[in-house]
Amino acid sequence: MFFGDLIEPSFASYQERRNALLGLIKKNNPSVKKGLVILFASFENPNIPFQQNSAFHYFSGIEESGAVITIDLDGVSTLFIPNCIENKRLWMGDVIEPTKKMAQQFCFDKIELLGESIQGIQISPYFEKKSYEYFLRIMSDSIAAGDMLFALRPKNAYEYVDQRFIIDRVQSFISILEEQHIVDISQFVVQMRRKKDIFEVGKISEAINVTAMAHDAAAQTIRESVVECEVQAAAEYVFTSVCAKPAYPSIVASGNNGTILHYNKNCSEMRDGDLVVVDVGAKFDHYCADITRTYPVSGSFTKRQKELYVLVLEAQTYIASLARPGYFLNNPDQKDKSLTHLAKVFFSERGGYDQYFSHGIGHYLGLDVHDVGSLKEPLVEGDVITIEPGLYIPKEGIGIRIEDNYWVKKDKAICLSDAIPKEIDAVQKFMVSGLQDDIGQVE
Repeated sequence: MFFGDLIEPSFASYQERRNALLGLIKKNNPSVKKGLVILFASFENPNIPFQQNSAFHYFSGIEESGAVITIDLDGVSTLFIPNCIENKRLWMGDVIEPTKKMAQQFCFDKIELLGESIQGIQISPYFEKKSYEYFLRIMSDSIAAGDMLFALRPKNAYEYVDQRFIIDRVQSFISILEEQHIVDISQFVVQMRRKKDIFEVGKISEAINVTAMAHDAAAQTIRESVVECEVQAAAEYVFTSVCAKPAYPSIVASGNNGTILHYNKNCSEMRDGDLVVVDVGAKFDHYCADITRTYPVSGSFTKRQKELYVLVLEAQTYIASLARPGYFLNNPDQKDKSLTHLAKVFFSERGGYDQYFSHGIGHYLGLDVHDVGSLKEPLVEGDVITIEPGLYIPKEGIGIRIEDNYWVKKDKAICLSDAIPKEIDAVQKFMVSGLQDDIGQVE
């Protein structure tokens, strides 16, 4: 499925998202009359390419590192940027400046400097107080006036760690900022981000199209004595050639390596008679794909491999036929509507193979490859998910996974990645001839 002709959303679209978030916050906190919504950008790491915090991107479309967004309950929005504009212009080119014109361009009421001038081109996570001085002053005044702060601060060990770290750092400079002043907004952000609009589905579709071309390159690289990393390189060359990047560490796992779920050493030679699990996905214009195919190294499946492969493919087809609003990806308390548990029942009834299905049936997909949302919550229209059954049998040296990406509609799930062959005959032909149909051009 290809959405390349869709009109790009403008910065006004991100403003609409901020307004919608503000509406949810006010609706659920009717007694709070004064407050600030706060979102933090990611910091740069000189050793890896910059990747913006997904929530910050979702509400701004801005790639500025170290930036901060505030929105008061009257809807006045401010973008704070690090005070290193001239240095950044020299080293990085285009920069955001605190001008009225740029504020209008990015659909903020104003753009301000975070603090005093800093050396270099970036703020570090353990920023000095002076780097955030102007922002900290506004925060202190707001808290002193009795305002509440609305931020991403869930009470668990794994979500929005970067956002929570910055809040902790800010607290170290503002003694009057205590936990009772902060309201967690992660539930509202999840509610918004899970429901993908047509532009987001378009972006995911473009990432899938890039991934299809990567699988094309990978499949035709597979043969005896080729090292797994050569297949990885073929796939990732495609990503680089269209300004995409891997959405996660690529998996090319041959033979017994295919039974290791997150194997990514990718340094073994492939052997005739083995299968190879290729789990690669592109991140293109911030949105992710996550596609897995299993290929025979020799170009043809053995009888036993066919038997197991067909079983996995039938499981995927069955689960995809069930997926719709009201079902769960993985909810032990609702097993009759939990797609993971229904997949295990499917494998159990066909020879007791459920013991070899050792992971969940799928996850949400979007700005992050494992996107926001609880697997125990029911699917809703607008979700984009993966469906990825697999069988992993170490004693036979066989690992098989088939993974596609689906868009949940009112009464069904639509496969967005059906251009990538997965039927046995089609896979064997694909390894020789590549993609036969035009899946669209990524621009």
